[in-house]
Amino acid sequence: MDDTARRMTLRSMMEHRLGWPIVTLVLLLALNAAFNPGFLHVEWRNGHVYGSLVDILNRAAPLAVVALGMTIVIATRGIDISVGAVVAIAGAVAAWAIGGSIAGNVTRFPLPVVIVAALGVALLCGLWNGLLVARAGMQPIIATLILMVAGRGIAQLITNGQIITIYYTPYFFFGGGYLLGLPTSIWIVALVFVLLYLAITRTALGLFLQAIGINPTAARVAGVQAKRLTLGAYAFSGLCAGVAGILISSNVKSADGNNAGLLLELDAILAVTLGGTALTGGRFTLAGSVIGALIIQTLTYLIYSLGVPPEVNLVVKAIVVFAVMMLQSGEFRATVVKFARRPAIGRSEVRR
Repeated sequence: MDDTARRMTLRSMMEHRLGWPIVTLVLLLALNAAFNPGFLHVEWRNGHVYGSLVDILNRAAPLAVVALGMTIVIATRGIDISVGAVVAIAGAVAAWAIGGSIAGNVTRFPLPVVIVAALGVALLCGLWNGLLVARAGMQPIIATLILMVAGRGIAQLITNGQIITIYYTPYFFFGGGYLLGLPTSIWIVALVFVLLYLAITRTALGLFLQAIGINPTAARVAGVQAKRLTLGAYAFSGLCAGVAGILISSNVKSADGNNAGLLLELDAILAVTLGGTALTGGRFTLAGSVIGALIIQTLTYLIYSLGVPPEVNLVVKAIVVFAVMMLQSGEFRATVVKFARRPAIGRSEVRR
């Protein structure tokens, strides 16, 4: 392959929607490997796979699930800033349904009922947001802001303002258990991704979501049930937040109505945008959102491993995210190239 072909191949890769997110993730992994010699080491021990890479995948799982739900909402020109509160509500419902018994095999309700209750409440929260947006005509940020504020209060009412410690060991399987050597949370994210990907690509759902995001009025005229799809998008986002609530509460073995899922909505929006989904709606990518979640978790791992003080953590994170988003902007790259070429043109004119 000659230089011209290589350049064309590299250019096509960079112009691909997932080009820059993948490059960003690879660079962050390389930086982690440079500062942590054992970062890429993975070993099989006691029937499980251990390593920093597996740890990043495990810790990014709740964010990845929420980001998948957020992707569908953003595809319809919406936004859901209540997912963090819904995570707290789902965790609180699960902890309440399990009860506070110290015995590891005793629970107030059977485990399937606990899971259904937590996911059901989260689904109702998503339906509430969808009704306010699709039926009442509220702006998405206002509609979800209501639940964002009230949801924390609801979670604290369920927990009586206390942190509920969970002692029921079978519940720990979801956030801290292993399946076929890998953390269960990774399999759960993979299941949600595959089911959603099949629904998007094997049915007309993906086309309808793009139509609503690009031009809602034209989509309605064409016969697309925009209101129903919007309602379903917010319901799915709430359901994904419920899954994340189960993963988080299962992993930390407790439910905290005040702090569980705090600022998770901002990380989810960042993950979606880092992955290449347009906030203006229409253009979205599920794989990009998962990669965005991995970028955020890998960056967090790097910041902690470098010993950056906690008070500087958010500043460094914001700077890196800003740089990545600017690199993904075609207009910004074109402007940089334009200014880079000006001195060269000036020097050639002087030589003449």
